[in-house]
Amino acid sequence: MRANQFILLGFLSILFFSCQKEENEVIQDPTQNLNKTSPLVNLLSRVSQNATSQDNVLDNSSCFSVQLPVTVIVNGANVVVQTQADYQTVQDAIDAFSDDDDIVNFIYPITIQYQNFSTQVINNADALDDVLDDCEEDDDDDFDEIDCITLNYPVVLNIYDSNNQLASTLTITNDVQFYNFIENLDENEFIAINYPISLVDSNGNNVVINSNSQLEEIIEEAIDDCDDNSGGGGGGNANFSDVITNGTWYISYFFEDDDNETSDYIGYNFTFSTTGTITVVKASTTTTGSWSSYIDSGDDIMELNFNDYNLDELEEDWEITEYSSTVIKLKHVSGGNGGTDYLYFTKN
Repeated sequence: MRANQFILLGFLSILFFSCQKEENEVIQDPTQNLNKTSPLVNLLSRVSQNATSQDNVLDNSSCFSVQLPVTVIVNGANVVVQTQADYQTVQDAIDAFSDDDDIVNFIYPITIQYQNFSTQVINNADALDDVLDDCEEDDDDDFDEIDCITLNYPVVLNIYDSNNQLASTLTITNDVQFYNFIENLDENEFIAINYPISLVDSNGNNVVINSNSQLEEIIEEAIDDCDDNSGGGGGGNANFSDVITNGTWYISYFFEDDDNETSDYIGYNFTFSTTGTITVVKASTTTTGSWSSYIDSGDDIMELNFNDYNLDELEEDWEITEYSSTVIKLKHVSGGNGGTDYLYFTKN
């Protein structure tokens, strides 16, 4: 089965780039192909989205931001919020007393802006509650925007539609266009970034990027900086052991050797104990394993071992790239061929 998948992948790569050469005279490295489920595409979506978590002191939601200026009522006092610096004024008003309700109420109407930069006018508290209810249903991973990385545009993408065998190029000129392009990507579409590109990193430095791996690494390294600077980027500060040992988990993404193998683990449920053991259940079959976490060369590592050959490919010392209360993202860079594998656990 694996051999057939490699043959098909190789064929698609040849077809992809021969079509590009014929129609657009564009040639790229096949290892740089991305699709909607690629981890780097998710990171780029979060880099380019509208920053929605910076004002959570106002709306308690990362689903949208509230356009400024706006007036809020906190503990009976009106606070005019004209710039992001005024968020601290609201927080100070909340913290001023310990025996009040600390509820932030808006003077309506207000205008909210979603992650895709679209806007909506909200005329009363009931309408805002409806939006918040919808946001809770859509919020599936708790990860915020990565707002301390700024892409320098234009960025040129080579696109291949595998259903229609059509190749094209697209020049991205701003965050709005990039975010909405990613959101509307079809499963049958593959993209390749035309390197080099450049960005401004979390330290304010202009950096030239020449590959997917370099771009992914610099964005991942910035996530903690985003958390420290503005609250955007990570999925919370809960202790990793507390998160992983709470509830049961399933594999929502497993990518190894340039192949998406997530479907191989459908039906498996993992329970991680505080003593370092793992219980794995699939239907009526139960197996066990072990886990540990530690720091190696500054990286947070999660090591997995199992007593079932069906889970052998999961046995690795995985780098913990990011986690929230509902999703844990791991990756491993091979010391042999330099390939990158990904393993995501999502809470049931």
